[in-house]
Amino acid sequence: MELLGFLTAIIIGIILGILGGGGSILSVPVLVYLFHLHPTKATAYSLFIVGISSLIGVIPKYRQGLVHLKTALIFGIPALISVFITRKFLIPSIPNEIISFSNFIFTKALLTMVIFALLMIIASFSMIRKSVDYSVQSEDINISNYFSIIIQGFFLGILTGFVGAGGGFLIIPALVFRCKLPMKIAVGTSLLIIAVNSIIGFIGDLSVTTELINWKLLIIFTTLAIIGIFIGNYISRFIDANKLKRGFGWFILLMGIYIIFHELFIN
Repeated sequence: MELLGFLTAIIIGIILGILGGGGSILSVPVLVYLFHLHPTKATAYSLFIVGISSLIGVIPKYRQGLVHLKTALIFGIPALISVFITRKFLIPSIPNEIISFSNFIFTKALLTMVIFALLMIIASFSMIRKSVDYSVQSEDINISNYFSIIIQGFFLGILTGFVGAGGGFLIIPALVFRCKLPMKIAVGTSLLIIAVNSIIGFIGDLSVTTELINWKLLIIFTTLAIIGIFIGNYISRFIDANKLKRGFGWFILLMGIYIIFHELFIN
């Protein structure tokens, strides 16, 4: 099972390299079901994996001029603040047993996985739907609605902090439609925002956790994801990203449904 998990790490990186997001949504289910980690710990590990691999993956995008730093700052700073608050204060404050009735106990772990599964289903719809026109020219880059972008970034940070996923499927449409970035620049900028948010979230976890971190697992998994990102960056020159996006969306939809069914009726 662990071998399959490490193979999936490469796939996560490939998806990140091609789409600029989406792949990270697989990391938590892989860590929970293949490496048997508690969901809360899995979200923390996911933040590290996604953060470091995205940071490495953004380097070639930056060298190609595909990262818009001003947009990353305006969108990313409020997200950075909220993801740190979520991991340092919100997550530790949730009790392990939230509510119980009859023979059913609604736990913190169950809450995490159900919210994560719902997020996967929402993400799948954004991937499956027909592609919209992303053909915005670079001279049209414009950040006009600052307040809306800041609010969106703040709530994205809460989401990232809670479920341990980068949220690229939410960031990229916001960068394209709110900030008027071309698709390729939105992908590169998304990777930078995801990297910083995830690393800060993991740091917030380190400041409150008393459990030992399995650094060997983290380093191996992250290294494989980074290899996958470079493979994805190369493949992106030859592959239709929209077709891959739709196929991956259907897979994410099935995974989300399976997680809800597994957690509520089997686990």
